[in-house]
Amino acid sequence: MPVEITWWGHATCTVEDSGTRVLTDPLFARRLAHLRRRGGAPPPAEAAVAEVALVSHLHADHLHVPSLARLAPGTRVLVPKGTGRAVPGLRRLGHLRLTEVAPGDETRVGDLVVRTVSARHDGRRLPVGPHRAPALGYVIEGEARTYFAGDTGLFESMAKEVGPVDVALLPVGGWGPYLGEGHLDAGRAAEALALLRPASAVPVHYGTYWPIGMDAVRPHEFHAPGEEFVRLAAERAPEVAVHRLEHGGSVRPEIAGYRTPPSAAGEAPADRSGDRREGETR
Repeated sequence: MPVEITWWGHATCTVEDSGTRVLTDPLFARRLAHLRRRGGAPPPAEAAVAEVALVSHLHADHLHVPSLARLAPGTRVLVPKGTGRAVPGLRRLGHLRLTEVAPGDETRVGDLVVRTVSARHDGRRLPVGPHRAPALGYVIEGEARTYFAGDTGLFESMAKEVGPVDVALLPVGGWGPYLGEGHLDAGRAAEALALLRPASAVPVHYGTYWPIGMDAVRPHEFHAPGEEFVRLAAERAPEVAVHRLEHGGSVRPEIAGYRTPPSAAGEAPADRSGDRREGETR
């Protein structure tokens, strides 16, 4: 069965591959400190069902303890090495199986192997304080190889460290009017796509949360990154099928093993990049 990707908003996705559900950076809150959810409804209860959850770094919009608490008993959770010391609140989540990982580690979950890779991002729990845990990305290897970038800037060795992938889940924006260092905007995400050359890509980490009282401050940074990424990706990596999902939307993206071959009559392969399921837009 081909891989299926569902985007719940921000960096939260479900990747279904080889009969296993993988949840990325679970965040189910309507409000988080000064941020309020402005795009899409909070994920339904089914979004919290997964065999494993991947946490990319310690920022509260990626490692959200109340959201992790909603996961079923026995759920495996991969977190950056050093997380237990940096986030004491995790100690009360005794129903979960927490595993600390670092770049280069491989973790088997069902028929999947989750490979941990590095990211270029300030992943401290607080805006200031010691660096106790690295920011990470993950490559989910099963029927497909799906790269979840977490939060990261563009870096020279990205393609080498990540390796060949079929699907890339790339951040293309943020939760405020300005992006600092260690982030991808639509343009840098398109450059990353040109380096990685997956068969398919899904833009994430935009259009979901925004600071309270700042709706009129650079609102294009909230609404536009997804469409801008689609446009720039078409210029810089035209062979990649980009699927811009609505919140809660799903797609079964093309991967190498599922491409539609040319017919015996010599017709060109069918263009499935325009196919959309309910809840999707281009």
